[in-house]
Amino acid sequence: MSINLEKGNKINLTKLVPSLKKIRFCLGWDINKYDSNSEFDLDGSAFLSSNGKSEEKDFIFYGNTTHPSGAVEYAGDNRTGEGDGDDESITVNLNKLPESIDKITFVVTIFEAEKRLQNFGMVEHAYIRAVNEETNEEVFRFDLSEDFSTETGVNAGELYKHNGEWKFNAVGSGFRGGLAEFMKQFGLSAN
Repeated sequence: MSINLEKGNKINLTKLVPSLKKIRFCLGWDINKYDSNSEFDLDGSAFLSSNGKSEEKDFIFYGNTTHPSGAVEYAGDNRTGEGDGDDESITVNLNKLPESIDKITFVVTIFEAEKRLQNFGMVEHAYIRAVNEETNEEVFRFDLSEDFSTETGVNAGELYKHNGEWKFNAVGSGFRGGLAEFMKQFGLSAN
């Protein structure tokens, strides 16, 4: 049974699915064809952090697809978002995560948004959902339905550990500056 989350909702994944070991976080979207003739390339990324700090190796995206621990893997870059269903996914193996990692932040950004004059107001039907990798059952879905008319990046949500339990916070917060802005937040250089 899947749960539909709204912005600001938090759920306890450890209590909801006690046997949960491996989660596939899936991202999907469609492009509003009336807004632009340019190609869109949305990218999913994950920032692993310990007490709010990340290292370069903890930034998982199309240029660094696997964390050194093997706990987080990016499945690949979908450059069009065309077709039905999920467009990109990032899999997290909770048993392989280093003990020091207490949060994974999932973001979606538009590649070269400023250059192409694009923003999330031109994107529709965006979502993040979690699937139990072992059973292929959807655990939750969070539709990113807010109108982000000037934003080029969205913090979709955060998987975090609290008192030994894994929880998810549906953030749904937009940012300008795209991926570089998120990198700064985690103390990483965008060069």
